[in-house]
Amino acid sequence: MFTTRPEILGTFGVVTSTHWLASATGMSLLERGGNAFDACAASAFVLQVVEPHLVGPAGEVPAIFYSARTGKLEVLCGQGTTPAAATLERYRAEGLKLIPGNGLLATVIPGAFDAWMLLLRDHGTMRVRDVLEPAIYYAQHGHALMPRISNTIAGLKDFFETHWPTTAQVYVPGGKVPEARKLFRNPALARTWTRVLKEAESVGADRERQIEAARDAFYRGFIAEEIDRFARNTDVMDESGTTHRGVITADDLAGWSASYDKPLTYDYHGYTVAKAGAWSQGPVFLQTLALLKDMDLAGVGPNSVE
Repeated sequence: MFTTRPEILGTFGVVTSTHWLASATGMSLLERGGNAFDACAASAFVLQVVEPHLVGPAGEVPAIFYSARTGKLEVLCGQGTTPAAATLERYRAEGLKLIPGNGLLATVIPGAFDAWMLLLRDHGTMRVRDVLEPAIYYAQHGHALMPRISNTIAGLKDFFETHWPTTAQVYVPGGKVPEARKLFRNPALARTWTRVLKEAESVGADRERQIEAARDAFYRGFIAEEIDRFARNTDVMDESGTTHRGVITADDLAGWSASYDKPLTYDYHGYTVAKAGAWSQGPVFLQTLALLKDMDLAGVGPNSVE
């Protein structure tokens, strides 16, 4: 059948993502002898550079995977929890009835970095340098900015410059919206990952010790300290229409880590479908399958009324 989507065939391996540079990065690690988990981590860090409107180092990672080495199906929970000070009482004292959907009061503990580091440590084979270097390169030397990102920044230019000036420094440099398909750089992020890498390698050549040092740099080191300082001392406008300071602290980061979980499963017409737990949207999909289990979906056409 004709399709506008490419059919990928091969005998070695494949990496897919939402951006060609991330896919190419993951494939390069496979070609250098890495495994699927190495490729996942490296691709993810590149996505944080080339798709900042969708993916960020302070984001989350719900991952479901099967390891041929362990023979186990597992879930990796890279969903950060709310800070200790993020209480109803605190928000009501701020005069809020709803938690703003943006700004600092909505912040949870960053989960993405630790999740990728755990996946690399426990299931990967490569070093911190291998998975961070591509992201550092594209942040330092630039990547062709997608039109959608340029348009997104254009729509937020005035807001950034008025209310989020540190964001404007990154995404509206010199007061100009970055042009689509032109090289866009994020040198501050490159410096951050370079420092993480330097601290990781300062502990010696052991791969796992390097990964632990990188985790410490983020959650108990200079990154956690900077997040704490910024949240305590910066008033940020959010969708409530007023400014607020953050509630996240260095202690919040120091006391959290990504973790492994057993998948929730449901048997549906010969398939066992696995999803993440109730901390994700996964159970809703399994519930939907349960509702549909006794319906003859195969007997109705995809475009029929039924």
